[in-house]
Amino acid sequence: MPCAAIDLFCGIGGLTHGLLLSGLQVLAGIDIDGTCQYAYETNNQAVFIEADVAQLPSDIISNIYPNGLIRVLVGCAPCQPFSRYTQRYRKEGHKGDKWRLLYAFADKVRDIMPEIVSMENVPELAAESVFNDFKAALIEMGYYVSWKIVYCPDYGVPQSRRRLVLLASKLGEISLIDPQYTPETYLTVRDTIGNLPPIDAGQSFEEDPLHCSSRLSLINIERIKQSRPCGTWRDWDAALQLNCHKKESGSTYPSVYGRMSWEEPAPTITTQFYGYGNGRFGHPEQNRALSIREGAMLQSFPYDYKFLPFGARLSKKELGIHIGNAVPVNLGRAIGESIQRHIGEVAENG
Repeated sequence: MPCAAIDLFCGIGGLTHGLLLSGLQVLAGIDIDGTCQYAYETNNQAVFIEADVAQLPSDIISNIYPNGLIRVLVGCAPCQPFSRYTQRYRKEGHKGDKWRLLYAFADKVRDIMPEIVSMENVPELAAESVFNDFKAALIEMGYYVSWKIVYCPDYGVPQSRRRLVLLASKLGEISLIDPQYTPETYLTVRDTIGNLPPIDAGQSFEEDPLHCSSRLSLINIERIKQSRPCGTWRDWDAALQLNCHKKESGSTYPSVYGRMSWEEPAPTITTQFYGYGNGRFGHPEQNRALSIREGAMLQSFPYDYKFLPFGARLSKKELGIHIGNAVPVNLGRAIGESIQRHIGEVAENG
């Protein structure tokens, strides 16, 4: 039973690449950010369409699917409005239109009626009315729906990220495959980036421009020298501690300016993972923050995934956003394998 997928809000292709690794054909990715096109198309056998998913006519998407295939529609609508890193949205009400994009996803499903749907997002979305509305819409359209909060190391992602994964099918009951790793076999920071050549803060590896790290001020160099894996800023001499740390309000953020541990999965890779002061993004033993390449590999992108054309200007901020916002590739692979298993079961049962 051949099938093919289209990836909404595709970014640089984390979900698409995982689906491809699972053996699932991906026809196209759609995203409003045209700067993602190079990475998406260079690494994946799929076409990038620069468009606002909410405004793109559904028949354009529908017409991409060849006749006679099981149609799969997947996507990760921008999660910033629901993330725990943007609590202000829940204090002040949702700002802007990004939080409405899950409704746009539901509209596309209603117009296209693909046989299988998958949606991935932050766990906090489960507490939002827009998620309940999304599920209710799918059920009303005749889909079998399942969802769960996933601990990403269970599926080969070397970071302690949790994500919400929803699967829906018109063909029958569908669910995510069982975890593929256990705490004893979780991929660690050492497993993932331990073989990369050492570099200093502010330097890059000549053979791979993306293996580059941000500069550190003299005081931050002293801070990271006094940091230990899984430690906190409380390990520093008092003279190195920031005034905000000494306030009661600052005591709840001990991981800021922290080092990762070689023997554990990394913390959640955010869009600012390349900054030492933005979380526990200090290298386990080198006195620097993560390089761009290391952040990508901890998101389970392959080492040879290409993010920029040769000789292009490298912007850590732009690449940080691209990589940090991506669906981890190995989680995408697990989603693809779940879809493949489901289709196989449907075929077996006639």
